[in-house]
Amino acid sequence: MVWVTLESGGAGVPVEVGLWRVDGGKPQRMSSTGIEREKQLEDLIEHDPAILGYPLLIIGRQVATRSGGIIDLLGVDEEGNLHVLELKRGRTPREVVAQVLDYGSWISGLTHDDVKGIYEAGKHDAPFETAFSEMFKTSPPEELNSSHTLTIVAHDADASTERIVTYLSRFDVPVNVALFRYFVDDGRKYLARTWLVSETAVASQAGSSKKSTKEKWNGEDWYVAFGVDESGVREWEDARRYGFVSAGGGVWYSKTLRRLPVGARVFVHIPKSGYVGVGRVTREARPFPEAVVDVEGEERPLAEQELRGKYVHTVDKDEDITEYVVTVEWEREVPQANAFWVSGLFANQNSACPMRSSFTIDALAKAFRLDA
Repeated sequence: MVWVTLESGGAGVPVEVGLWRVDGGKPQRMSSTGIEREKQLEDLIEHDPAILGYPLLIIGRQVATRSGGIIDLLGVDEEGNLHVLELKRGRTPREVVAQVLDYGSWISGLTHDDVKGIYEAGKHDAPFETAFSEMFKTSPPEELNSSHTLTIVAHDADASTERIVTYLSRFDVPVNVALFRYFVDDGRKYLARTWLVSETAVASQAGSSKKSTKEKWNGEDWYVAFGVDESGVREWEDARRYGFVSAGGGVWYSKTLRRLPVGARVFVHIPKSGYVGVGRVTREARPFPEAVVDVEGEERPLAEQELRGKYVHTVDKDEDITEYVVTVEWEREVPQANAFWVSGLFANQNSACPMRSSFTIDALAKAFRLDA
């Protein structure tokens, strides 16, 4: 049996990990060492970053900075924030703190495209968006690198490093030291981890890049969510047949759809199904009772057509619950049963928003044969 204890070292001093082997009721403390090779720990973290205590997608290894430095590992978390991991095999000298701060000054200027470029330079098997979706079970956020954290990974830290890192943490500088202890006992190997500063405290201090890092928007493409549920308020087959998209049930749902400009290209997504159509907006948003659509070359009221959906909300609310309709000339559309979806495609709760994801646009252009 192995027995583990945590010994507090006091303010500013890391918690020490004690490991005992207990045979026959007699405890025998196991001695710890540093990992023999820095690359060995780098391999372990790259294979499973969760040993640091939280999931990460490693996007780069030995990443060269413009100042000539080399970041051992660069990762991204579920929120799109960057994590610098600087590994040291033995005791950490204070100079490494200045080193990671220099790395932080460099990554703070990385754009959305820069982050993806670092990932692509690593020659991974899957696109960034797919790898992100598979790791975190969600689509990537619109904005990457809105903040970052700096982590020194080592066996031990000298007194000056402890003082500097603890001091910086008081001023919300997101730097910390992850201390790993390596134990070997009767052929078995164990790895234990603790932190110099409270992990949650540093996480709340993640440094802001103070600028937008979203992918550039081409000013033309929009994402539209077409909500279909058991209430029967709207039906995709109506939208396909008469050429429109709609949203309502509250101001929050309709206000973004009402922003769609005439001429915009829209990529229509049915939540929990996938993408079902691409087209061009032909008229500004109108309340359902006032909406007109093209039927056999003539403008006719949508409300007078044969529709499966009701497009009328009966929920009693104080806010404007009117269903708004935007007419669309379809370039490609498919039944809901044939909706297109792959891991990494963009999805959003808004009824409409700018489509910035180049990965999604490229995938949909291919799936819907937009260049054909």
